[in-house]
Amino acid sequence: MRDNAFDAENQYPPAPLPPSKSQRKREATALQDLGEELVKLTPAQLSRLPLADELLAAVRLAQNIAQRGGRKRQLQYIGKLMRQLDEAETDAIRATLGSVRAPR
Repeated sequence: MRDNAFDAENQYPPAPLPPSKSQRKREATALQDLGEELVKLTPAQLSRLPLADELLAAVRLAQNIAQRGGRKRQLQYIGKLMRQLDEAETDAIRATLGSVRAPR
């Protein structure tokens, strides 16, 4: 009888594991790199992207920072803002960025 109870418990697949710390860091770094690409854009190109107001203000501020340390901190902040976006928003930014950067 005990075997039947054990089998009933194991009939469901195990819950998926959360992403590892290394995977989360890779994803955060990828979003920060995407933020760096946004900083390299011209104001006209930035206006074509679907960015939140706070993210757009942070990108414009980063474009005006010349000091290395301050710029690095601002890029980290942009990465933080990018992590707060959902996946659909980041995919839309990537898609639009690809069309903005494409040569005509």
